[in-house]
Amino acid sequence: MVSVSEATLAIESHLFSPIPERIPISQAINRVLAEPILADRDFPPFNRVAMDGIAIQYDQFSLGHVTFEIEGMAAAGVPQKSLSHKMNCLEVMTGAPLPINTDTVIRYEDLEIKNNKATILISEIKSNQNVHTQGQDAQQNQVLLKEGTQLSPSEIALIASVGKANVLVKSIPRAAIISTGDELVDIDKTPEAHQIRRSNSYALQAGLKWMGCGAQLFHLRDNKEVIKKELAEILQKHDLIILSGGVSKGKFDFIPEVLSQLGVRKHFHKVKQKPGKPFWFGSTASKTVFALPGNPVSTFMCFYKYIKPWLQKSWGLSENTEHAILASDYTLHGDLTYFLQVNIGNELGKQIAYPITGGGSGDFANLKEVNAFMELGEGKTNFKKGEACPIFFFRSR
Repeated sequence: MVSVSEATLAIESHLFSPIPERIPISQAINRVLAEPILADRDFPPFNRVAMDGIAIQYDQFSLGHVTFEIEGMAAAGVPQKSLSHKMNCLEVMTGAPLPINTDTVIRYEDLEIKNNKATILISEIKSNQNVHTQGQDAQQNQVLLKEGTQLSPSEIALIASVGKANVLVKSIPRAAIISTGDELVDIDKTPEAHQIRRSNSYALQAGLKWMGCGAQLFHLRDNKEVIKKELAEILQKHDLIILSGGVSKGKFDFIPEVLSQLGVRKHFHKVKQKPGKPFWFGSTASKTVFALPGNPVSTFMCFYKYIKPWLQKSWGLSENTEHAILASDYTLHGDLTYFLQVNIGNELGKQIAYPITGGGSGDFANLKEVNAFMELGEGKTNFKKGEACPIFFFRSR
């Protein structure tokens, strides 16, 4: 049996090696860039009007002129206009190129317009006000996004703005999620009194999808030869294999033995933790296998504690450890690391953890009441109110 820190180190020593692949930006959300994104031109590409109003020559206002005849209109999406007479102005719309021979924009709220003349109602304006100058945000060929950036909607917008319909990203592993056990039926079936539905597979699939990684679902019955045959085929076609169930000491827990027979090297089996003690991890030269306990909370916790960080580190992403403050005393029994289910609230800028333990590793209904796990380290039994401990979230905040 290994400690949580030993298990983490073993997993981090066997990362997935992604390769670059080019995909449409419509499919790139949450993916990780494998190339820098450069500005294809200045941002903005021209002196851009930042407010609806009029454009004037500032020098005329500084000489005391406050009323300007309107020559015309400069709208967004049309070629740049030009002011013909320095004593006049042009109406301008937000996003339009600033007209030639003008340098300052006064917004409509500070004007009175009558008989095709605009009168400035305020006593003070500044030269170049309400003008978004060319290259102010970025200059041509400037790096907008670095390689290794994970793409959120804002990054997708930047990529689109430089005209890249397709983007080079780090590949995702071909993932298989495998449930095991004769007691399990699929979610569209009505279970008998002795059966339950396969929920773990869909939770794991959703967790991977949240990270931009798809996965195929499989189910294996409790038959050693069938498991060996089907698992061999799955291993051949996938890079990441996540199993749920079949790793404990039961008469039908064949997974560790079969994996060994198939040439998957075991790095550890059993971790000094609760929930998730029977956790098994192994690999081949090109495959990574996480065999998780079948109890739903164990499966769920192990995914967010181990598999999610494994993917992030494989893509070169860093993960900052967060901490929260216990809202009440908590006492443990047994010398192991305990992952306490907590609901994190923010109070005056501090993250406060409220324990909601539930009914154990089989009580997945309790997960709806919490949003994180708090790691209570081994070697200690009493944790006091106000004590800060590591946490990891599994729900959006």
